[in-house]
Amino acid sequence: MASLDQTDVFLTILCMALATYLPRAAPLVFLSGRTLPPPMVRFLGFVPAAVLAALLFPSVFAPQGGLDLSPGNVFLLGSIPAVLVAWRTGSFFGAVAAGMGTVAALRYFGG
Repeated sequence: MASLDQTDVFLTILCMALATYLPRAAPLVFLSGRTLPPPMVRFLGFVPAAVLAALLFPSVFAPQGGLDLSPGNVFLLGSIPAVLVAWRTGSFFGAVAAGMGTVAALRYFGG
């Protein structure tokens, strides 16, 4: 196992900090005080939903690592009322509560 000296550790931490900070700070620095074109604003409005879907889909459709569309997948069944609540009410927290409540109920009553 190779050992790192203090300079290598410091440079690694510094580079990791820059790699984390620069992508977050760059839009604030370069776009502050400017008006974005309407298509760009519309495009950026879809980013949170796309990120949330990318985070949730693996947990809902492949909770064990492989695609699971069976009735035994409580996360898939719990997503159905969550989607319905989100669609009908537009409430993020209502959708989360509906999904969590359904999964909890299925686990409690399903064994």
